Amino acid sequence: MASYQWNDGHILTLSQGDTASCAGGLNKELLHALFFYNSAQNETGATLTVVWKNSEAPVTVRVPGTNAKQGLASLFFVSGDDTNNVSVGMSNNQPGAQVQCFIGSVKMPTNTTGLNNTLLEADGKLHPLKTFTRYHTAPQPSWYQGQLQSNVNQFMSVQFTSKKATVNLVNSQVEPTSAFYYATSRLKDLVQINRAESQTLQWNLQGNGEQVVWINATSLQNSQTASIALQSLASLYKLVQD
Repeated sequence: MASYQWNDGHILTLSQGDTASCAGGLNKELLHALFFYNSAQNETGATLTVVWKNSEAPVTVRVPGTNAKQGLASLFFVSGDDTNNVSVGMSNNQPGAQVQCFIGSVKMPTNTTGLNNTLLEADGKLHPLKTFTRYHTAPQPSWYQGQLQSNVNQFMSVQFTSKKATVNLVNSQVEPTSAFYYATSRLKDLVQINRAESQTLQWNLQGNGEQVVWINATSLQNSQTASIALQSLASLYKLVQD
């Protein structure tokens, strides 16, 4: 059994009996997500208990068992407007269970050890979007087009702005709502699901100079061919103005 200090939201691994506590680390006015990936060496699932406020009931998060670590992450959304603390624990009665996790937002994790944390250039080129990849940019006031591409069913990533999140999903079979958990029901209105049944999803993004972050929420095996692109549309609008 281990107890982890988690104020920086870094990647860590939980096994049965382990706990992790982020005390005062969540940023006020920002929407955060706790990312949970099943990393067991077998098909053992895991049940986690998330405590985010002493006056509120804990939330039970299920991380399904997978074949060879495949599948989607389970996501727990929590706002810094509601709390700046969050703790996660795995009970002792789960032999073989193992989960890798970290805290994501436009500012977290502040310790990116183990993450591929890199700038997403608005060059229109496809860039690899593998597991534990966090792309960030601060797009200027203009219009941009984002693109997500993967040949794997139910490939998922999350786009964060300060107060909202968009779950981008390609090769969508069903809405993955069973993988989403919320500290409060009002947060459901702050999380949009953007789906495509094809291998490519495109969307428009209006920049305002504030940070935007994209984080992969799919297993290592299902992320080998995934990619993301951001294209500035400023030149197109200039042609319209001219």
